[in-house]
Amino acid sequence: MVSGTLNPAKPPGLAVRGLKGVVLALCCAVVVVPFVAVIATSLADQKQIAAAGGYVLWPENPSLDAYRAIFRGGVVTRALLVSVGVTTVGTALSVAVVAMLAYALSRPESWGHRPMLLLVLFTMLFSAGVIPNYLLIKQLGLIDSYWSLILPTMVSGFQVIIMRAFFLEVPREITDAARIDGASELQILTRVMLPLSKAVVAVVGLFNAVSYWNAFFNAVLYINSTDKWPLQLVLRTYVIDNAVLGGGDVSGEVLPPQQSLQMAILVVSLVPICLVYPFLQRHFAKGVVIGAVKG
Repeated sequence: MVSGTLNPAKPPGLAVRGLKGVVLALCCAVVVVPFVAVIATSLADQKQIAAAGGYVLWPENPSLDAYRAIFRGGVVTRALLVSVGVTTVGTALSVAVVAMLAYALSRPESWGHRPMLLLVLFTMLFSAGVIPNYLLIKQLGLIDSYWSLILPTMVSGFQVIIMRAFFLEVPREITDAARIDGASELQILTRVMLPLSKAVVAVVGLFNAVSYWNAFFNAVLYINSTDKWPLQLVLRTYVIDNAVLGGGDVSGEVLPPQQSLQMAILVVSLVPICLVYPFLQRHFAKGVVIGAVKG
């Protein structure tokens, strides 16, 4: 009888660890340096921007003039409020509708759940296109309405499948016990399933929030009034069209450099998502793998 022990894997040598450290440092630099350049350029003056060739990594005399300029006219402030409102309402409605649809599709005894599931899967494979969507929004009378920024993307088939997979993993004994106690299906969803589903709700909510916050194409298609533009459309006007959307009296006033204005509004558009993400990060790692591992 031959006995032996499994030798543990040999730890990597100093050279391999050093190479891994260099690669990791380069990857971090690729991610961090653009953010630093955007923030630094928004605080720099015209002379330093010209000397650096457009982007600054460390402002010598940091100034908030660019931020004062973009908020002075009221356009960015109004667009920021529009984006916050659309993101908040859209995310809440999306999570609610996706949760109800996913719960219904996870109950085998629900009527018509399989044809509805096939319909949800069909939407993941085929899209109606821009022109049919525009005609539908027009027929519904939603042109130049905030609802045109929310309703077309309110339900995602992918998110429904993800949340349905989580609901299927919840033991049936839990829902059966709640049903015996007299709870309705809505009460089971809100008082049993959702409290057990914080991870997937956080992931779906984060996906929707980022999607609503970054969306501008629907605003280009459906919004005609500039006072209803979301922040991303204003950002596009600043960065791509090189236009300064102002208001108020700026006669005789020297505006900050265009590059600083563009980077300042870019920072403003990044800050809300960066502030929300840390609160959802602890659920994110668990939620993104839901349904990927069985057993």
